[in-house]
This record gives sequence, C-alpha cells and structure tokens, in this order.
Amino acid sequence: MSNTTRRRVLQVAAGAIALGLTATLSGCVGGAAQPASDASGSTTLHLVSFSVPKEANNAAEKKFAETPEGKGVVWEQSYGASGDQSRAVANGLKADYVNFSLGGDVTRLVKAGLVAEDWKAGPTKGIVANSVVVIAVQKGNPLGIKGWDDLIKPGVKIITPNPASSGSARWNILAAYQQVIANGGTEAEAKAYLTKFFNNVVALPGSGRDATNAFLEGSGNVLISYENEAILARQSGEDFDYIVPEATLKIENPGAVLKDANPKAKAYLDFVLSTAGQEEFVKKGFRPVVEGTPVGTVEGANDPANPFPVPSKLFTIADLGGWTAVNDKFFDEKSGIVPQIQAATGKSQ
Repeated sequence: MSNTTRRRVLQVAAGAIALGLTATLSGCVGGAAQPASDASGSTTLHLVSFSVPKEANNAAEKKFAETPEGKGVVWEQSYGASGDQSRAVANGLKADYVNFSLGGDVTRLVKAGLVAEDWKAGPTKGIVANSVVVIAVQKGNPLGIKGWDDLIKPGVKIITPNPASSGSARWNILAAYQQVIANGGTEAEAKAYLTKFFNNVVALPGSGRDATNAFLEGSGNVLISYENEAILARQSGEDFDYIVPEATLKIENPGAVLKDANPKAKAYLDFVLSTAGQEEFVKKGFRPVVEGTPVGTVEGANDPANPFPVPSKLFTIADLGGWTAVNDKFFDEKSGIVPQIQAATGKSQ
C-alpha cells in the first residue's frame, strides 16, 4: 500500500475524531474524573477506550449533544490497545466512561474499586457493541481463501494484533481455535491448528487499528479482524475483500461508567444503549445489541442491504467457559496455550 494511501487512512481517522465535540487525548493522572464545568455551563467528560470504536463513539457523541442530557458536554478522549487502556485507568488515567474490547478489562477496574460490581446488570449485560471475527484479504482474493483451513497453507502471511496488549487479538485467536471445536475437532487438533496459524503470522501490531493499517500498507496478505473494522476501512475508501467464516466468534465489547463519574457519563451510556445510539454504531459497521435498532443500508459491507449475515456456527465467549476461564487457559503468561505457542513459533512480540 502506498504512503499516500496510508496518509489517507490516518487522515480519515483524524477527521473522525473531529466529529466529537472535542477529542483531546487525556494523559492526566488522578483516577476517576471529577465533574468539570466551566462558566458557560459546559461539562467535560473523559472517555477511555480501545482503538476500534473511535469513529462510532464520535458519531454517538455528536448525536448525544443534540439531546437535553448531552447539551454542553465536551470530551477528552484516549484511545489505544484495550489492555493498555484498562491498566492506564487502574493506574490513574482520568475516566468517566470506558469502552473496552474485553469484559476482563472492565473487571480490572472493578477490582481496583473504580467501577461498581453490578456494571453488567442491565439487559445487555454491560455490552455496548457486537461484531464477529472476519478474514480480510487482498482485493480479488488472489490466494482463493474461503475459510480458516486456507489460512495455514504456504504463502499466507497473517496479520493479527498482539494478544499481550490487544483485546482484538484475543477475540481473533479464540475464533481461530474454537472453529476447530465447532467443526467437530478435538482440543489437541485445535491447538495444532493454532500452532500452524502462528507459523503464518508475519506481524503482531499493538492494537486492532494498528493491525488494519499494517494490512493496508501491504505488510501481509491476510488480516484477522473485527467485521466492523473491515466495513469502516472500506467506507473510508480502502479496496479489499473480507470473508465472514461459516464458523466464527461473536465479539461483545463492554462499556461502563466509573463510580465517581460525572452523572452525564451515565446519560451517555444510556444513550449508547438506546436505538438512536445503536444506530450510530450500526452505521460504522457494528452489529446492534439493542433489539429493534434499525439497520438499513450499511455502506462498506459485502451486501450493504444485508450487512450482517448470520454465520452457521456462531459461538460466544460463554461457550468457551467465560473470560476468567479463558484467560487462565489461553493467555496466562506461564501456563497459557497462546504464550506457549508464541514461544514455540518464535512469535512472542
């Protein structure tokens, strides 16, 4: 991918940030954000999030500003890899509202006393956006990739984020592993598949957004990604194909308000979980979590009129035992399946 194209991708992302009322990165220390209002009555809210939903949040913030609850709200935002962002908040980065890739990244803040234990008591169980793991390929699909089995063939160069920092990476890796089980394979066969998968990995960028940019630059010929990330890139003018595998993992991204947050942060979360808020996420390629949300046409999808096909074998993190069990089994630094495979294949970035 040319430097011109890369600059365009970064410009699109920067322009999307500007859709928010403000989008200043917050690097201040001090735990949960305290209510902040100026003489004109405006209120500053601090949003800390993983990188992928940046454009969706910016669009939702703009619509929220048109409501009585959102009037006068301005934003200070920080985006990055989900695990890194969660640890930053635990260590003092100001936040009123957090939007992470993994439930465990919110749980870290519960353990730190920053988020209430009942944060997922609502109808969506704390989830603010859904997606599925997809396979992005070069335009025209020159390698003829149809599904997971094709990814372990010679000549395939896979890009997926680094599971040490990125929640997106964990969804991707679990999808690659569990699809073997969903198709009748054993755990031993799933581990063997994942080993072959990592043998074909050529880059492990720090976040889901960094992985997308690496793929667009031509660092590899296959990207494992969120469906919404693929749709957004195509909305931004990028020209590549993506495949929704017959067996794939449902991605569930949580959002939560900190205990000491400005009350308007809870109003924003409520807006995100309304059909009006979910419509903004849908437009950016996310699958809605609220029943009755209008979908309509989603540009950038394989079929804009039917943007969210239902895979024949769609499994969830609950099917793998939940995040506590998954993190112990797959991602524990000493005993986890993934770190062991990364070490064995020399892919421990």
